[in-house]
Amino acid sequence: MYIALLFLVILASDVWKALWFATPSGGKQFGIGVGTLVLAANVVFLSFYTLGCHSFRHIVGGFHDELSKHRVEQVAYDCASCLNRWHMRWAWTSLIGVAFADLYVRMCAMGMWHDWRIV
Repeated sequence: MYIALLFLVILASDVWKALWFATPSGGKQFGIGVGTLVLAANVVFLSFYTLGCHSFRHIVGGFHDELSKHRVEQVAYDCASCLNRWHMRWAWTSLIGVAFADLYVRMCAMGMWHDWRIV
């Protein structure tokens, strides 16, 4: 679970890097392209899948066989439970999202697709 959370941080940093485009003068400029949106959607889908996992509910719920009495942990447990209701849907969505993100990055890197810039 902890490794999965680390991967989410790494993927989120990739989205942050995708927000900055190189300028002709050698600097960087903020922008959003289709690839940025694809990578961001990938992080969202994987986050919903990971944060709705049974083991994550156990971690945020207090690590015991009973729910925590702390309000913050109760809210976190309830949020994870809400995501858990559609855990299988998030699994399939994240699987398709990862496959499409990989395909999109690969096709852009090969020059077969062009990453359209929106902003």
